Amino acid sequence: MQDLAVVYGASYAVTAHLLRGIVVFSSTAATGPTVSDVGITLDQLAPSERTFPGYLFWLSRPRFWLYLAGPVLVGVVYAASSPAELFTPLSVALFLYFLVPANIYLYGINDIFDADIDELNPKKSEEGRELQYDGSHAVAGVVIGSGMLGLVFVPFLPLPAVVGLFGFLVLGTVYSVPPLRLKTTPVLDSVSNGLYIMPAIVAYAALAGAFPPALAVAGGWLWAMGMHTFSAIPDIEPDRKGGIETTATLFGPRLTLGYCGACWLFATLLMTLLHPVLGAVFLAYPLFIVFISLADVDIERAYWWFPVLNTVTGAMLTLGGLWRILHV
Repeated sequence: MQDLAVVYGASYAVTAHLLRGIVVFSSTAATGPTVSDVGITLDQLAPSERTFPGYLFWLSRPRFWLYLAGPVLVGVVYAASSPAELFTPLSVALFLYFLVPANIYLYGINDIFDADIDELNPKKSEEGRELQYDGSHAVAGVVIGSGMLGLVFVPFLPLPAVVGLFGFLVLGTVYSVPPLRLKTTPVLDSVSNGLYIMPAIVAYAALAGAFPPALAVAGGWLWAMGMHTFSAIPDIEPDRKGGIETTATLFGPRLTLGYCGACWLFATLLMTLLHPVLGAVFLAYPLFIVFISLADVDIERAYWWFPVLNTVTGAMLTLGGLWRILHV
């Protein structure tokens, strides 16, 4: 009981710290630092992009690290049957891999093959919040090495987890790399981004020795489809100028927003069938669409709120899994 109380307390503290940091950074990034800003922003903490480590840091999209590492936590807490299983060497190693190296690979491989069209993307401009690939062979080597690092886990994983790991690496590659380059094929670009739930499948299967429930996989996949397509809305104009066809360029901003809402609504229904509490958590996403629509919030601004929403819902899912362990 005492151990679980510590876990709960630590989870709440970490979640509060992450949310505070994201909110402070989001507000300062959107409006520029002011004298009234409270706390230390990510810009102040992180290494400069002019250094090689700093370049890799920003290339990995630190704001989105939890998009891959967070699902590992969710997979672990729902597969674990006791608090001791939460912190096995394998679980911790998987979390660390999907926290940084996997992000370097996923976003690095994307940036390498998007170098030409990124010249038209305002997010990659000098005033933007993301880096443009500089053509460095050293960076390319680290990106490839970061992907291959995941293969180190293969001898230690049961077959379902290996399938999930290869699913992540394959989908992350064919999304960006020719000849398939799924990111340029409407609908398939969205479907392929189910890769974001692969870390959860890997972590769950690493402990349980089996795949997660099919409803959880299907609901999570739909959630990831909506998340990816929502993030593509700010890229509609630069993608069109670069001749890139995506689900978002096909539908346009308004219909794409409806597509995201439909994905999240069906995800909510599937999760509700699995457990009503899970459905209640996922309901936050359709409500998010309703909110930004009724409040007439600019999508490009709402896009940068997304790490906050994902952190909150991810924390709720994780705490729900911890509660399950407590009451097993």
